[in-house]
Amino acid sequence: MGKSAAFVLVVLGFCYLSMSLAVAFDASGWVKGHATFYGGSDGSGTMGGACGYGDLYTTGYGTATAALSTVMFNDGAGCGQCYTIKCDYDSDPQWCLQGKQVTVTATNFCPPNYAEPNNAGGWCNPPLSHFDMAQPAWEKIGIVKGGIIPVMFQRVPCAGNSGVRFTINGRDYFQLVLITNVRLDSICDDQGN
Repeated sequence: MGKSAAFVLVVLGFCYLSMSLAVAFDASGWVKGHATFYGGSDGSGTMGGACGYGDLYTTGYGTATAALSTVMFNDGAGCGQCYTIKCDYDSDPQWCLQGKQVTVTATNFCPPNYAEPNNAGGWCNPPLSHFDMAQPAWEKIGIVKGGIIPVMFQRVPCAGNSGVRFTINGRDYFQLVLITNVRLDSICDDQGN
């Protein structure tokens, strides 16, 4: 069997698996963390990223996105996971918008900064749970001047019904396949298993 035929079988098998799974995904409980923002007020600086989704507008994610801290990113297993985030108003009423929440998709990695302590610039250092959110998403729960806010978050099923997307790139000596909009939250636990 040639490489192209094997590739097609793998893709078809994945499609069958993604359509046949009927296992329900339950949202996790609320967990404490922190959030900052990046990418500018229009979110243009968030395009691309470690998950390889490229232009987040054309791939359907828009600016409801976030980069995950080291622990949450989990070497890429966190890519595509969805989280509902709300500012912890009880902890910081000055910079939180009370009663507001936003659901984001993980599309990037927030790298650790080991030169800074975890509570003063090393927000994405292990073992912290931190979201570096696209600014338009962040502004739905916090006041920009605050810079960093305490949050409560939970992992939730991703919304969407536009189907699995395949982007195929490469050359004559390799093929690169990016599979997005999979929505297989039910088969991956928080460790990517």
